[in-house]
Amino acid sequence: MAQYDLPLSQLREFRPNVQESPDFDGFWARTLAADPAVSATEEPLENRLSTIDTYDITFTGFGGAPIKAWLHVPAGTNTPLPGVVRYGGYSGSRGMPFNAKYAAAGYAEFVMDSRGQGWWGSNLFGGTADHHTDAGAFGPPGPMTKGIGSAETYYYRRLITDAARLMQYAAGHRLVDPSRLFVAGGSQGGYLTIAAAGLAPSLRIELAGAMPDVAFMCTIRRGVEITDNQPFSLVADLLKAAPHMEDQVWETLSHFDGVSFAGRATCPGYFSVALADPTCPPSTVFPAYNAWQGDKDIEIYPYNGHEGGGDVQTWKQLGWLADR
Repeated sequence: MAQYDLPLSQLREFRPNVQESPDFDGFWARTLAADPAVSATEEPLENRLSTIDTYDITFTGFGGAPIKAWLHVPAGTNTPLPGVVRYGGYSGSRGMPFNAKYAAAGYAEFVMDSRGQGWWGSNLFGGTADHHTDAGAFGPPGPMTKGIGSAETYYYRRLITDAARLMQYAAGHRLVDPSRLFVAGGSQGGYLTIAAAGLAPSLRIELAGAMPDVAFMCTIRRGVEITDNQPFSLVADLLKAAPHMEDQVWETLSHFDGVSFAGRATCPGYFSVALADPTCPPSTVFPAYNAWQGDKDIEIYPYNGHEGGGDVQTWKQLGWLADR
């Protein structure tokens, strides 16, 4: 894929007007206040690794629904460690229990299972259903447009709340040093990273940092308008079939843009972007980076697509974490 978007010199300064609901803060305050407590169960799980211990977690997400997650720690850990909460990409699950790169580096690593997803990649241990009554709302396949008729019923209200609850659980966990808690993820996981960081101050959580890679759901309207790739294209597919919903859809999405969450994030941010990314175009990612309120840096991969920086970016992230 060739570079197709705005020149880098323009991207660095790109701050388009992003529709934000005047009730953005109130909406999220009400959402998080509805289920203020988070509880969880943990069961040891055999991961076939001799150097990492894994726990199978079930925690309470949006509406008290049971959400699965992993907790990976260095074998024998019984004292607090710096922690990383990791969120997954669109259609993925929490993955296999031996995928524990941050735990291998000495962190307590939490990995969230995305409700109603898990149809791509290895999902031998997946299985968090989205049983909410709004889960079957009208829309093309996949969660991108489920419940999009209102902010209250939209799928990402539930998923973001799940992400915030796991962050809260990690912040109070016996094996986590709350002064060194990070959030991380790529694509949809990058979006959830930004959302969690943006909500953290209202939850009285002081994150040590956030690492969003090739983040999805930022500058949403531009993404829908300039790429044919899913998941953004699913919104266009819906509006082709139901043009009467256009105003309603954009009003709903005005409660969920990653740029709005980024503008409320105060922790250090370490972003990455790929200039040939056809799924999360760079002109959708840079506005979130430019809106970020904390100290920040961004790694730019000029010739990469949606795979982003891959292992190179992981290597750089491990160094960034070690410096904090």
